Amino acid sequence: MQLDLWTSAFCAPCAAARRVAADAARLVPGLAVTERDVAAHPDDAEDLGIRSTPTIIVRRSDGAEVFRSPGVPSRDQLLLAVARAVD
Repeated sequence: MQLDLWTSAFCAPCAAARRVAADAARLVPGLAVTERDVAAHPDDAEDLGIRSTPTIIVRRSDGAEVFRSPGVPSRDQLLLAVARAVD
C-alpha cells in the first residue's frame, strides 16, 4: 500500500494532512507514505491531475488508485481508504 501526500511550501492545511498521514502510518503496518512537493515535481503533479494542496492519494500495491482527497481527510476516512487498498 502506498500513500502519496502532495504538498506545497506555503500550504497551511498541509501540516494537518501530514499529521493524518503520520497517524495512518503508525496504525497500519506496511503503509508507505511519500510526500512530494508540487513545485519540485510539477510534471508528475500535472500528470496526476493534482490541482490543489494538500492532496492525498492511496494506492494498492499494484498501483491502482483507491482514494483521492484534495484537502485534509479525517483520520477515519483515511484509514477506511487504506483498508480498501489492502490486497
